[in-house]
Amino acid sequence: MTTKTKRQRPGNRGGKKPTFMGWRRKNGRVGVRNHVIILPLDDLSNSACEAVAHNIKGTMAIPHPYGRLQFGEDLELHFRTLIGTGANPNVAAVIVIGIEPQWTGRVVQGIAKTGKPVIGFAIEQNGDHQTIADASRKAKEYVQWASELQREICPVKDLWVSVKCGESDTTSGLASNPTVGKFIDKFDAWGATTCFGETSEITGAELNCEKRGKTKAIGKKFLKTWQAYMDEVIEPFKTDDLSDSQPTKGNIEGGLTTIEEKAFGNLEKIGKKTSYIDVLGPAEAPRKGPGLYFMDTSSAAAECVTLQAAAGFVVHLFPTGQGNIIGNPIEPVIKLTANPRTVRTMGEHVDLDVSGILRREMTLDKAGDALIDMTIRTCNGRLTAAEALGHREFVLTKLYRSA
Repeated sequence: MTTKTKRQRPGNRGGKKPTFMGWRRKNGRVGVRNHVIILPLDDLSNSACEAVAHNIKGTMAIPHPYGRLQFGEDLELHFRTLIGTGANPNVAAVIVIGIEPQWTGRVVQGIAKTGKPVIGFAIEQNGDHQTIADASRKAKEYVQWASELQREICPVKDLWVSVKCGESDTTSGLASNPTVGKFIDKFDAWGATTCFGETSEITGAELNCEKRGKTKAIGKKFLKTWQAYMDEVIEPFKTDDLSDSQPTKGNIEGGLTTIEEKAFGNLEKIGKKTSYIDVLGPAEAPRKGPGLYFMDTSSAAAECVTLQAAAGFVVHLFPTGQGNIIGNPIEPVIKLTANPRTVRTMGEHVDLDVSGILRREMTLDKAGDALIDMTIRTCNGRLTAAEALGHREFVLTKLYRSA
């Protein structure tokens, strides 16, 4: 009688340091998706990009509304976000289409530094028909090449994870955000790279956040970044306060009456033991090695995740209270909630139900382990709810009016 042995699969077993299946790119980074994207330089090129994606199955266009007559830091952020999107390890190859060749070439050159296949096409003096035909031929070549790339077993230190919460309520600060905090504490100890942001949403807890910096200098760097957001973005344009924005109507309906309550719940996402090691600008990639980073971002869900994906993060954890439907074209978004009503009324958007914490049927440690398991399953190929439902929100951050 012979005994069959089960084939061992990567994952999180018994709380040990997990592994996952990923695509290792030429620059050493590891992705958990294998997209071939058709990336428009500007709003004028969206139609051509969508036509190419329609022609070549297995590719994905990422339309957006900007890219014309931007200048200064706003233009630099635009380029950094587009280049970072194409450079993300979840992307195998990129077709860039723009109205003119110079700026198109700049995006191509930035992505090419990763070593992945990328090519640009300009519509000027070619027209849509010729551009779409040429780009479609190349896209077919890229997508067939990418389809033969193989996953390999990767250590958790190769995983970059970003976090953000949305439509928070009392259950967020009590349960779902601390669940993410448990995840962050474990992944930080395992040598992963993680990121949080939402600058305005830390208002009221900014001094506590300052103390979580690895050094006093890093903490002061955060506080300077937060203060600049207040002075340059909030104060000049607010009416008398941030009513209807921070907290949102959904936050208030969920029991959060002040931005301070929201802020302290927000900080639960970075755990109890982990200190952030640097402060990043919007869409800026980490440079100091593994660890937790703070990124200066809007608190708007799609903008924040777009910036974090452009910085190179490959999977996103999104705790929600009242329910949020956010997705991203290239970074899978894992949603968890501790609100039983949200599980009941918006269950199709929820990847992990941790409402058992509030019923005392689940500990925070168990919830953290469940989130680790869900993350590894997602890295190994499980589609998130947002992916299955087709949510591909891609929202560029714009700093000021175009010329």
